[in-house]
Amino acid sequence: MKSDLLDVIEQMQGKRVLVIGDMVADVYLHGTISRISREAPVLVLEQADEEIIAGGAANVVHNAATLGGKVFAVGLLGLDNAGRGLKEILEAKGVNTAGFFCDEKRPTITKTRIIAGGRATVSQQIVRIDKESKMPMIPAFEANIMQYLESILPQVQGVVLSDYGSGTLTDSIKAMILYHCAKNSIPTMVDSRYDILSFKGIDFIKQNDGELAAAMGFKLTTEELLYEAGTKLLHQMEAKGVLITRGEKGMVLFENNGAIHDIPVSDKSEVYDVSGAGDTCVATMILALAAGVEPALAAELSNFASGIAVRKLGTATVSASELMKLVK
Repeated sequence: MKSDLLDVIEQMQGKRVLVIGDMVADVYLHGTISRISREAPVLVLEQADEEIIAGGAANVVHNAATLGGKVFAVGLLGLDNAGRGLKEILEAKGVNTAGFFCDEKRPTITKTRIIAGGRATVSQQIVRIDKESKMPMIPAFEANIMQYLESILPQVQGVVLSDYGSGTLTDSIKAMILYHCAKNSIPTMVDSRYDILSFKGIDFIKQNDGELAAAMGFKLTTEELLYEAGTKLLHQMEAKGVLITRGEKGMVLFENNGAIHDIPVSDKSEVYDVSGAGDTCVATMILALAAGVEPALAAELSNFASGIAVRKLGTATVSASELMKLVK
């Protein structure tokens, strides 16, 4: 079986995939505690470092690139440092960012974490500041994105729709992508945090167990209820497959041929951080599907990749060489 997984990693290399969705800049501001402010009972930090990391849909893009894919990224950015930082990070990995459109009237979606530490203390996050526009995408940018998609969709072998609830995936954009991909047998996959039921017609769905429970409207207190919910979502969405991630319990893949695959965690060693592991899962899955791999084998490989991601601090990427080393 491991030789099969190694073959899949080889087949994934160079596959052309498009990732569209809510591009997020995760900003980490590291500071050293110097004193208590005289203005208010708060810490004064001396800023030591600032780091921008690709988050949200941009993390799917980043992972797909480090895993060996040829990635086309599509989304909205602002004319700001966060947007410029995201572009630089992704372009350094060979990502095609011609599908990034900059709206000077809205900021790049940014989650800024303030990390405080001292010489004798452990660094820890003390606050997070989120910045994003709540206004719908203006029609001109929707038209620009659709025009770009029209030109690029015929070139790709797989598409991910990564929805974090920030409005990049409008109804018209979703409909255009799903129509083209269905017509041309291009595999599609969605990861939607809040609105999965609006993606009917997608091929493959990724949800965690909490998102699945919210979508189906009941708690998944037993294995039987989990299977009931997964099967219900599969049929309701008329999908080819539903992949449910379950943390330390691994994953379950429901296929439209009636097969249910329980996939245990690949490594039960210490988990450092689950941030972004779902994005790693999606990136691996779409590259394997783009290579024509069977869904069960693609899901198994994505489980290994996610296992690497959760053992890294922060929003992390996984490389093809790391994945090959693990499955050998």
